[in-house]
Amino acid sequence: MPDYSASYLYVFAFFTIGALFVTGLLTLARLVAPKKVTPEKLRTYESGEEPIGQAWGRYPTHFYVFALLFVVFDVEVIFLFPWAVLFRQLGGAGLVEMVIFIAILAVGLYYAWKKDALNWY
Repeated sequence: MPDYSASYLYVFAFFTIGALFVTGLLTLARLVAPKKVTPEKLRTYESGEEPIGQAWGRYPTHFYVFALLFVVFDVEVIFLFPWAVLFRQLGGAGLVEMVIFIAILAVGLYYAWKKDALNWY
């Protein structure tokens, strides 16, 4: 019967060596890197454009909610393709399941609509 506790020892040894290697390289990079700070280096970089306003601007949360809803419904549409391919084999039970699935999505869409999550201000 093989000794599985030795496997843990190997994993621990590789983890320790890897952690020491990464720590050593990061320490070496910190010691060797130049440290001359200038106002130009501290400026916000925006793809070569002059920054306008502060970098820590606040964005309304409805943009994130709108994007999240798009991703959720986009991913749910992916589930329609395998169902459509196997539609004849699934029969009536498959049709009922898909009607329930689309009804749940419709309820979610209705809820988002009533909460004004779909408005792009």
